[in-house]
Amino acid sequence: MATGLIALLDDIAALARVTAASLDDIAAGAAKAGSKAVGVVIDDTAVTPQYVDGLKPSRELPIIKRIFFGSLRNKLLFIVPVALVLSEFIPWLLTPLLMLGGTYLAYEGAHKIIEKVRRGKDTKSDAPAAVKGKEAEDKIVKEATTTDFILSAEIMVISLNEVTDEVFWMRAIILIVVAIGITALVYGTVALLVKMDDAGVWLAKRENTVVQKFGRGLFAAMPKVMSAITAIGTVAMLWVGGHIVLVGLEEILWSAPYDLGHTITTAIAGTGGGFFVWLLDTMYAMAFGLIWGAIVVGIIALLPVNRGQDEDTKFETDDDGTVHIRKRSDATTPPHPHP
Repeated sequence: MATGLIALLDDIAALARVTAASLDDIAAGAAKAGSKAVGVVIDDTAVTPQYVDGLKPSRELPIIKRIFFGSLRNKLLFIVPVALVLSEFIPWLLTPLLMLGGTYLAYEGAHKIIEKVRRGKDTKSDAPAAVKGKEAEDKIVKEATTTDFILSAEIMVISLNEVTDEVFWMRAIILIVVAIGITALVYGTVALLVKMDDAGVWLAKRENTVVQKFGRGLFAAMPKVMSAITAIGTVAMLWVGGHIVLVGLEEILWSAPYDLGHTITTAIAGTGGGFFVWLLDTMYAMAFGLIWGAIVVGIIALLPVNRGQDEDTKFETDDDGTVHIRKRSDATTPPHPHP
């Protein structure tokens, strides 16, 4: 009886060790997979605050919460199952899908830069449309989750590409962990960002002079912080998109662009490793992403189909709850009065 009990305890201990090892593998796999999608994550974080910019402060967090659950639904119910099926039955399709996603990222980055330059010369805007109440919030959430779907798909495909050697169930668990973790990270960060100006207003109303100055400084800094995040997001999109396309071309079609980057890096930095080599590789990938994306922008501009304007809109709320939907180039005023 004692021998049987000891054997059972040994089995339980062995199972515990296997489980712990599996959890370690899952954590390591999730970290590896998620880190490769950092460029898209930064852009997702930079894009989302625009959907609540200009709304009443009391409605910002509820709308972000709705977008969060919409993003999680996108990933867990649609993107992850499709990605797993593809990886199991037609894994060769992952590289073309990655290249397609990389092309989209390069296109978005190049498009943002081109639009920034164009707006410097043309600040004309459309007249605002107005909607109110639940209809307005539904429109905001729908637009945000639609944009999120594209970014989420790219995040999950990039993540999946890092764990294709794992067994099916491990891939599934890792992708679910990445989906939940990245969604919480993105929208948790977004929630903090959009409430920072409110925190600045609240601090500026305190009696302590030092706290007041800090609150005013925090409020004044937020537009610059958001601009910096947007710029970092654009750079990250060009870098990640360019790198994905370069590697994909080298693997399946045309190695010349990838080899050119390697040649340039070697000529400038030599054969040694280190941060400088990584920086040169990154700059080359960014430059390639910008050129690749600009070509796609030009091709799309020639198509007889106008690109949707929703991504170039800004939502503003009046005191009566009416939401005005404007061209984002109109967004010249802060969402709340300066303290």
